[in-house]
Amino acid sequence: MKGIVFNLLEEVVRREHGEDTWDGLLEAAGLAGAYTSVGSYHEEELLRLVAAASSALGIPPDEVVRWFGRKAMPLLAGKYPAFFGPHRTTRSFLLTLNGVIHTEVRKLYSGADVPVFDFDTTSAEVLGVTYVSRRKLCALAEGLILGAADHFREEVAFEHTRCLKRGDPCCAWRLAFRRAESSVARAA
Repeated sequence: MKGIVFNLLEEVVRREHGEDTWDGLLEAAGLAGAYTSVGSYHEEELLRLVAAASSALGIPPDEVVRWFGRKAMPLLAGKYPAFFGPHRTTRSFLLTLNGVIHTEVRKLYSGADVPVFDFDTTSAEVLGVTYVSRRKLCALAEGLILGAADHFREEVAFEHTRCLKRGDPCCAWRLAFRRAESSVARAA
């Protein structure tokens, strides 16, 4: 796993909960916490940090990971505006994951092991998404999608129909997007 993930996690935790919280998570996880963005680290380190946060907050690990993904998206939008600029909707943005975003991620971070997404665009109302990753971090992907929807001022209804964690060959989601109520109110 690339260090950029750990850097984002550190930034999100420090911003949302303070320096001491990040240091406490590192201590509880038994980790040094010196991560470079281009370095490669075992995913077990991320899982240990998530377990420490889960224990400290009393919430399930997948909720911690989903929260992290959602809070990391604004940081990614700030660091990589070229990925976001051409899009006006979450759907349009998501459809660039394999062909544009992950291609560039592999260029920027040599050896990056990114998930594979497949899309069913036959419906204008619902986007079908499948997710395959040996890491089974579907909660992170969900959080990032929620964060993207926040960025584009949309709400997303998730239906998680299949899951790698339940033994399915992939995760499958049905996503329906609509303008967020606060965006509609601002436009009026």
